[in-house]
Amino acid sequence: MANTPDIEILRDIEYANRDGLSLTGDLYRPAGAKNCPVVIAVHGGGWQTGTPKNYGPRGNLLVANGFALFAITYRLSRPGKPSFPDAPKDVRAAIQYVRHNAASLGIDPDRIALSGGSAGGHLAALTGLAAETPLLAEPASAAPYAHVSASVKAVISFYGVYDMAAQWDHDLVDRVGDNITEKFLGSPLTENRRLYQDASPLTYAIRAHNAVSFLLIHGTEDDIVDRSQTDIFLRALKQAGFFARKLIVQGAGHFFETDPLDEPNSRSLEVSGPMLRFLRDRLAA
Repeated sequence: MANTPDIEILRDIEYANRDGLSLTGDLYRPAGAKNCPVVIAVHGGGWQTGTPKNYGPRGNLLVANGFALFAITYRLSRPGKPSFPDAPKDVRAAIQYVRHNAASLGIDPDRIALSGGSAGGHLAALTGLAAETPLLAEPASAAPYAHVSASVKAVISFYGVYDMAAQWDHDLVDRVGDNITEKFLGSPLTENRRLYQDASPLTYAIRAHNAVSFLLIHGTEDDIVDRSQTDIFLRALKQAGFFARKLIVQGAGHFFETDPLDEPNSRSLEVSGPMLRFLRDRLAA
């Protein structure tokens, strides 16, 4: 998708550099944007693969409705090299970059949301809840804007992982030889349960964090992340006084977050209306 009179796309903006690795994002924004609310998008892929380049349809939709989208890369797990807590720290750095550079980006620093699917949904939820906790906090030397707040107003999570122990157990049976949570965390559950608790958004669904609003989206036919994770996480959020809503998509499986919006029976299009209403409400000026 190229720039048009109504949309500007800035590719491969470096938001952080980690030991020589450039972390980048693609910014979709209304042409001439000023004080525009923004959604920072975190791609899925089992914390091992994925790309922000698939967010073109979602970026176009958001821009047409007055929002900007910043779709980011982050450090991925590799064989023998887990990426926790590096990956959520990268998401945190993206929030700080956007807020620090809001004026030049045409962004409203007080209207920032996170969104992601699957592993990206996990990272969006975890960072949205735990950005200012010792788990993700970094020294001032980590970036020129490390002192900037990493808080967000809202999180949209598509079929996210909220309980890492539950996902490990699921993968043990359904992904024999490719336990993605174990690769991401660097240890099996049987050796370090505390690590799995620290990495679970469910752990941080407490009253002290309930200024963040949540929209949780899940399909009824998802065989990658069990829908029960969404149900349990929603209950915990509501118990702690969060504004939290759930959208269940009948007949949908996994992977539909970034599907083209113009396909027949597009699940991504089906959820676009509720998603836009949620953003308008929760990111209201």
